[in-house]
Amino acid sequence: MKEGPDIARIAALIGDPARANMLVALMSGKALTATELAAEAGITAQTASAHLARLLESGFLSTRKQGRHKYFSLASAEVAGVLEALMGLAAGAGHLRSRTGPRDQALRRARICYNHLAGDMGVQMFDSLVSNQYLASGEGQLRLTETGRTFMAGLGLDIDALAAGRPALCRECLDWSERRSHLAGSLGRALFARFVELDWASVEKATRIVTFTPSGARQFQAMFGG
Repeated sequence: MKEGPDIARIAALIGDPARANMLVALMSGKALTATELAAEAGITAQTASAHLARLLESGFLSTRKQGRHKYFSLASAEVAGVLEALMGLAAGAGHLRSRTGPRDQALRRARICYNHLAGDMGVQMFDSLVSNQYLASGEGQLRLTETGRTFMAGLGLDIDALAAGRPALCRECLDWSERRSHLAGSLGRALFARFVELDWASVEKATRIVTFTPSGARQFQAMFGG
């Protein structure tokens, strides 16, 4: 009998089209009800309930109740990272579910990946942070440098508080459209939340597209454009 992690079981759970659609819908970072997820998957509420039970049992999802409603969300950033990597493999192999168009271009330019910025602008930000030596890698670990701490403090981020929590402060996430890294971890989450707080950007929850205001785009380019 073979030993080790059972990736075939995990792949089978994700590989069902209805479950895959529900998981991708939750990549927006927003918690959704079973009814909303059933609509995303194009299945009945009863069928969705069975799929959600399997995903919960396997540790893909977490739930919380508010009033009469039960909400589902991805269990962790690690689950989101796996889904984003699979999207990259699918895109690289030409397995796309629809024709490209303006909305696809917008999704590739900037989108939310669970709770951090992805797409061309996410990769641009990551490359800028590395080239300015705010981020450094070594021994397979991504870390924030002292100059990076000063830079983030200037944006109003409390790095000590972020580093004390979960998940890791800095983590690379493979971008499915760019096939290059963008920034995940608690720092990636906090940076995007700060952009929203500053009214630089907003998220279209139905598609995960991130739209920058003209002023926000200028501020972003001034900070990460070179």
